Amino acid sequence: MSFSKHHRLPILFLLLSAFLVTNTSAQTRTEYLLEKNWKFSKGNHPESTKENFNDSSWETVTVPHDWAIKGPFDGANDSQEVAIVQNGEKQASKKTGRTGGLPFIGKAWYRNTFTAPTFKKGKKAVVLIDGAMSYPVVYLNGEEVGRWAYGYNSFSIDVTAKMKEGKNVLSIGLENLPEASRWYPGAGLYRNVHVIITEDVSIPVWGTYITTPVINKDFAKVKINTKVTAANGKYDGLSLKTTIKNAKGETVATATKTLNDTDLQEFEQDLIVRNPALWSPETPNLYHAETKLYAGKTLKDEYSTTFGIRTIKFEAQKGFSLNGVYRKFKGVCNHHDLGPLGAAINVAALRRQLTLLQDMGCDAIRTSHNMPAPELVKLCDEMGFMMMVESFDEWKEPKVKNGYSHLFDEWAEKDVVNMIHANRNSPCVVMWSIGNEVPDQGTKNGGKILKFLQDICHREDPTRPVTVGMDRIQNALDNNFASVLDVPGFNYKPMLYENAYNRLPQGFILGTETASTVSSRGVYKFPVEFFKMKMYDDNQSSSYDFEYCNWSQIPDDEFVKQDDLKFVIGEFVWTGFDYLGEPTPYDEKWPSHSSYFGIIDLAGIPKDRFYLYRSRWNTEKPTLHIVPHWTFPGREGQVTPVFAYTNYPSAELFINGKSQGKQTKNNSSNTNRYRLMWKDVKYQPGTIKVVAYDASGKAVAEEVVKTAGKPHHILLETDRKALTADGKDLAYVTASIVDVNGNLCPDADNSLSFDVKGAGQFKVVANGDATSLEPFHLPKMKAFKGKLVVTIQSSEQAGKINLQVLSKGLKAGNLTVATRK
Repeated sequence: MSFSKHHRLPILFLLLSAFLVTNTSAQTRTEYLLEKNWKFSKGNHPESTKENFNDSSWETVTVPHDWAIKGPFDGANDSQEVAIVQNGEKQASKKTGRTGGLPFIGKAWYRNTFTAPTFKKGKKAVVLIDGAMSYPVVYLNGEEVGRWAYGYNSFSIDVTAKMKEGKNVLSIGLENLPEASRWYPGAGLYRNVHVIITEDVSIPVWGTYITTPVINKDFAKVKINTKVTAANGKYDGLSLKTTIKNAKGETVATATKTLNDTDLQEFEQDLIVRNPALWSPETPNLYHAETKLYAGKTLKDEYSTTFGIRTIKFEAQKGFSLNGVYRKFKGVCNHHDLGPLGAAINVAALRRQLTLLQDMGCDAIRTSHNMPAPELVKLCDEMGFMMMVESFDEWKEPKVKNGYSHLFDEWAEKDVVNMIHANRNSPCVVMWSIGNEVPDQGTKNGGKILKFLQDICHREDPTRPVTVGMDRIQNALDNNFASVLDVPGFNYKPMLYENAYNRLPQGFILGTETASTVSSRGVYKFPVEFFKMKMYDDNQSSSYDFEYCNWSQIPDDEFVKQDDLKFVIGEFVWTGFDYLGEPTPYDEKWPSHSSYFGIIDLAGIPKDRFYLYRSRWNTEKPTLHIVPHWTFPGREGQVTPVFAYTNYPSAELFINGKSQGKQTKNNSSNTNRYRLMWKDVKYQPGTIKVVAYDASGKAVAEEVVKTAGKPHHILLETDRKALTADGKDLAYVTASIVDVNGNLCPDADNSLSFDVKGAGQFKVVANGDATSLEPFHLPKMKAFKGKLVVTIQSSEQAGKINLQVLSKGLKAGNLTVATRK
């Protein structure tokens, strides 16, 4: 369907997804993943493009690779003298940790010598780069074959003319500019590099586009558009056969089409899938399509496509529905770094993030503020997360000195097209975002730029709506900027939802970015009051979840609008995980290198706020969580409030067996509606217990927290007991310092060291402390608030990985993880 203004609402989107999976058994198409034996060197080395360049002295690395994540941290790295207008700042000031305090500025080069045995003269070769930070220039066998600019986007280059049978040398030069980002962008070939070999007649990268113009319980009409390229320009006698199979491997539809001279080098096939199993977060059903391209009777190309079938609909007053069921987005925004791994993509790390978010009840991801890695999109397809895929943080008006505004005129359309072509076939993607808090909201031509970008999205994919995360709401409303959008997205403006709804034509509103509550895991500050931009001497924020930013709110203030206003279709919280850079409110105080916004900290340990969201979002499992810990030596007799985050309506607090009264959720305030709070409790060592009651008054759950004794031993818990022996798989092991009875020692900051033996190795460690300057890649680190997370990586040998965690004066922790082929 089209986006004609005559039928803007309701908007109905029907999609069948497809992403390419290489079939290496057939010699018509082979994909080589260039991971190992890359040579790397910082600095400018244009001479390294030559085939015979001696790179033996360069570092040998594995790609994906982030060359800056090892540090060292330094507040002088990319310090920026700037006024952050979107944060309400009027005067420029020096921002020390804005981009994470890591040394990512400068040039670097990579070289890889490889062979592609299936390549012969007459075949086609393409290099596909999923992301390279930044300004990649690509050389093959000494000659430039292509380049890109935006470090977050995927791009492909036809290298057939320069490809050799036998040995080939791929050289890639990169450059990161200062003051080009508002967060840590990463450095290097941080996503995968592929070499794809096909016959002379083949399907190009992202050449398949699948939609479903009709979906009902009885059948889905499947339309598959497949582009074809022929090196000799001859398209006579080409045919395409497609077979669709369900999850059991049973054939459910087939179609064969011969290419006509009026088809413009694009096959269009129509198939019917009976009784379709629909895709949703609750049931992420996927199918497989096997595609075969023939020239006469000769097989020229073959690959498998994984896809899902689902409908999305946006309606005035009613809101958003998926497969006919109305629902609100329970989403989070995430930057692309993986904490101590930096920007280097890793499937196990992504899966761990999604697993934690799924337990919280999250069902949607916003890829703020850039295109995602294909591995993330694939996991969201498989695990069941809806996605808002986002393109830019800048248009023409700059936020930072060397940001995307310099690239916009030349690159914006190419970047949007690549973003859409790479992701438009995934069922998880339910909308495109073309910008975040762009200053162009308030400029004379801002609406025209929006229309330009939105029209590209509609042209390349008429099945999904387009949004922008808007923060200059008055401008956006007054100059018709917001009214042009398919989905008006608002950042941190719950108090304006009703006014915006009354002024806009769409009939619904999305919270594209919400809350920006700040907290440090396990840190509790007194008195417990609402604070805006509160700063402390230790550069931490309180985990009572009452502290927020100049522009933002506590979670409860957004919850009220989400629950009470039917036309508000959900939220994307800032952020799911802490990330490197933007250490608000401490971006002018060093040391502080990572954010405080995360519901989960940089190490991947849930903060208290995790359970506040879980109590509201996870409707399948009970939640009962006590805030704070109960070990406060020196606070005896002082007021120390106790909160309970629970999905039960009421609870009773006991301190050392004595009831402190029963609390019931009520509408007297936003916080009383979502939290149970005993604000006048005085601290005394011992045991606190919260007993939760259901709606009938029956005791149904309890949680106990005890005052900890002296640190005694190290407790180890792993997220996975068995890994794949592929040299890439990861296990995340939480090390907790506990007393003799196993109670967490919440102030323990002992230095821990890690010894890994067997079929694996130490990878990284993180403690979630934004002020820690200890490097992630060394096998030692201080615990933060009694905990840290050490990551171990499998080797390519099956066996066992033995981890020992040691600390002076503590009983060591030992843990074994199996690795299997």
